Amino acid sequence: MRARGYPGADLFVPEEAPSIAALAIAARGCRGCDLFERSTQVVFGAGGAQAPLMLIGEQPGDAEDKQGQPFVGPAGQVLDRALGEAGISAEAAYITNAVKHFRWRPEPGGTRRLHQRPDTWQVRACKPWLLAEIEQVNPRVLVTMGATAGQALFGSSFRVGPRRGQALPWRAREARQGAVSAERRVVPTIHPSAVLRADDRDAAYGELVSDLEVAAGLL
Repeated sequence: MRARGYPGADLFVPEEAPSIAALAIAARGCRGCDLFERSTQVVFGAGGAQAPLMLIGEQPGDAEDKQGQPFVGPAGQVLDRALGEAGISAEAAYITNAVKHFRWRPEPGGTRRLHQRPDTWQVRACKPWLLAEIEQVNPRVLVTMGATAGQALFGSSFRVGPRRGQALPWRAREARQGAVSAERRVVPTIHPSAVLRADDRDAAYGELVSDLEVAAGLL
C-alpha cells in the first residue's frame, strides 16, 4: 500500500521471520509511514510467543513510546487488572497495537505530548506488521480494543458499540506469501483508556471485564 509518498510496511516486513523477536528487530527499521519521524522508537507487541489470545490496541502512548513496551501506562494498568478478573493469565496473552509508532501533537502552551488518533492510511500502512504477528503467534482468539483496532481487521466502517462482546468470525484477506489464513474469533471491546475517560468508570470497567470473559470462554 502506498500513501502520501510512503511505501507502507510491506517493504520492511521479512518474507520469512523465524520468530516474533526477529519481527520486532525488523520493525525498528520500518519507514512505511510518517509516524517514525516524530516517535522515540517502534513499540512492537509483547507476551507469549504462542499465546492463544492476542489483544490489539490502537497505538503506543507517551509512556509506551518512551519505554518501548506496549500498555505500560495507565491504560495498561487497567488492562492488567481486567485480565486478572476475567481469569486470563499473562502467559495466555500477547499484547500489541494496530499501529507501532506513537502519533502525538504538542500540548498548546505546554510541554506534554498529547495522543492523536492515527489516520486510516497510517493504520493500513502498518497492517502488514499486525498480520505478521498474527501469523507468527497463531492465536485462537483476538480481542480488538477500541475502534482503530477493530477497523484494522474489519475495515473503516467498523464500530465497536453494536459488536462489542460478540465472537465474530475473521479471516485475513491479505494473508502473506499466498498462505491460507485460518478463521479465528474476534471479540471487540473498548480500549482500556476509555475506562479512564468514562463518567462512570466502574460501569465501563465492568463491561470491559465482561467482554474479556467472553474471550476467555473461547480459549
